[in-house]
Amino acid sequence: MAEKPQPVRVVYCAVCSLPAEYCEFGPDFEKCKPWLIQNVPDLYPDLTKDSNSKEEDRVTEQLQSTSISASASSGSAPKHEEVKRLPGGKIKKKDKQEVVIEKVVRNKRKCITTVKGLELFGVKLSDASKKLGKKFATGASVVKGPTEKDQIDVQGDISYDIVEFITETWHDVTYSYHCVQCYVLI
Repeated sequence: MAEKPQPVRVVYCAVCSLPAEYCEFGPDFEKCKPWLIQNVPDLYPDLTKDSNSKEEDRVTEQLQSTSISASASSGSAPKHEEVKRLPGGKIKKKDKQEVVIEKVVRNKRKCITTVKGLELFGVKLSDASKKLGKKFATGASVVKGPTEKDQIDVQGDISYDIVEFITETWHDVTYSYHCVQCYVLI
């Protein structure tokens, strides 16, 4: 009779919560190294060799750089800047200050022009949608986009005229470059 297959025991890293075999592909491999050396040394044998040589180098460097003075005893070590990380190891990035204008076609003939990122320049989107609606005599509204950020939807294809209107009305926004399907204002 064949033996029943036994479940595999998976060791998870306490630092990044990935399986120990996948720590090297995770976002915090440098932080995971001490935990891996202590708990799973056979999985990464190169780390134990590297850690021993690095520790020796560090100790010799500390011995060579010791000095007896009042400034050295104050313990003012340079602080490392912490990077804000979201769950899952993703780094939170600051939004670029740019306005993206896109033309979306629906029902073959009807167009909607979307304006994204205008709020990054301190513009109230409700006021901007009113001004756009009055200027181009169309409907304009503030809606949530697919990325859960507010954007302005303007009925009609006004993508060519809207660039000039935005740069004239709000002087903080300047024209940068033109993509194939959208305009980007900085």
